[in-house]
Amino acid sequence: MLKLSAFFKTLLFLLLITSIGCHQPEEDCNCDDEDATLYTDSLVVNKDTLSSKEILFKPCQLANQLKEAGLVNIQDSIPLIRVELKYSTTDNFMQADVYGCLDSCYLQPDVTVKLKKAFKYLRKKEPNYTLLVYDGVRPRSVQQIMWDTLKMPFAEKVKFVSNPKNGSLHNFGAAVDITIFDNLANKPLDMGTPYDYIGELAWPTKEGTLLKEGKLSQEIVENRTLLRQVMRHAGFFNIQTEWWHFNSCKRQVAKEKYSIVE
Repeated sequence: MLKLSAFFKTLLFLLLITSIGCHQPEEDCNCDDEDATLYTDSLVVNKDTLSSKEILFKPCQLANQLKEAGLVNIQDSIPLIRVELKYSTTDNFMQADVYGCLDSCYLQPDVTVKLKKAFKYLRKKEPNYTLLVYDGVRPRSVQQIMWDTLKMPFAEKVKFVSNPKNGSLHNFGAAVDITIFDNLANKPLDMGTPYDYIGELAWPTKEGTLLKEGKLSQEIVENRTLLRQVMRHAGFFNIQTEWWHFNSCKRQVAKEKYSIVE
């Protein structure tokens, strides 16, 4: 009986060890999961980061938050401007809706005044064109998701996504992502890349070289030039790596004038 009891104790111990081994935490697993990342050209995003996040804002909660922060709906001031918030859809580099039901663009009041000036200037130059806005104010909590999602070395990542610790001009409501829309053709002008494209084709600073290499057409360069002329006329300035992004002021000025939207 003593030998039989010892046998069952040994068997029970082996079963316990096997069970523990089958339930080790995922972070201790040395396996490769090909579905854990999504590759789009030079862009790598971590889908596990997204799958662990729900939409940050319950239906229409974000719009109320922005109004309470003193920001304004740009279409109240510029009714004929077009708005298509890409982060209220899955048509963005994360392939995730992080704005919920928000369908209006909000900016600081004085930034909206500048945007109205740009709109009027474009309509005077090209009556059949209008501005199409892809993003305006962006809460820092959304910025953090973008930062966590993009899998790149730090030095490369900061070229495309502002570090949430520092705060993006978008987080203050002092930047806008924008293009030109042709009302007659009922589509945006060809800018050479989609919105949110991460790569040199989207860099304004590379346009001369890309034109010579045949990677961008003369029409595309002229379309981008028109967009920059319109926005600069109103006091905005562009950045080096995104043809669609325009700032209303420097970050330090934004910190002094506005509160960040969390």
